[in-house]
Amino acid sequence: MGRLIRKIMASLDTTTQARLQQVHGRIERAARAAGRDPQQITLVAVSKTFGADRIREALAAGQHRLGENYVQEAAAKVDEVARIAGAQPIEWHFVGPIQSNKTRELAERFDWVQSLDRLKVAQRLSQQRPADRPPLNVLLQVNVSGEATKHGTSPDQAAELAHQIGRLARLRLRGLMAIPEVSADPVQQRASFARLRELFEQLRRELAPARLDLDTLSMGMSDDLEAAVAEGSTMVRVGTAIFGARKP
Repeated sequence: MGRLIRKIMASLDTTTQARLQQVHGRIERAARAAGRDPQQITLVAVSKTFGADRIREALAAGQHRLGENYVQEAAAKVDEVARIAGAQPIEWHFVGPIQSNKTRELAERFDWVQSLDRLKVAQRLSQQRPADRPPLNVLLQVNVSGEATKHGTSPDQAAELAHQIGRLARLRLRGLMAIPEVSADPVQQRASFARLRELFEQLRRELAPARLDLDTLSMGMSDDLEAAVAEGSTMVRVGTAIFGARKP
């Protein structure tokens, strides 16, 4: 029985490793096609709905940047994975909607929060960030498609909110994130990503005098990472292409 279990685990590890290699290959090809250095693009593996056993496979394959969408699920998982990983470095990214009453878990357990879109939440994160940890890296989520069902600040309010967040002592504003309207059309995909990139470049110029050096543009997921890389993404968030279809 022990031999069978080891065989099954080895098969799962190979599957996860192969999927990660495929995603890295997609990123590299997209970067080369755009005349970019693939090393400029960071991969975050989004493991929502999957347990610590699947995350262990990703860690074994060399993937140490992990993303989660749900605070309650993530809090327990972060602690469990820490026990599994031992001394392995893990960088946790929160990429889902933020409830005001859940900010303490984010401030205490995560290295990055990519979905910040309200000043009240930013203030709570700053106040609750432990003093023995470095400032929390944050991205401002922008609703570039204007969808009523999507979270994120509007593009015309992004600059003022970025200035306010940049003044909070325990946060480090790193850049922008977006989840554009789903489309299978590469032209439409690129148009949405181009709008975010233009806003990112505008904010970099505006915030430079305040010594806020934005360096991260998080856009692109399993189905549209090529378009995102072509438009300047520095970070892609990939779940399904690495872990498979999400559990219900």
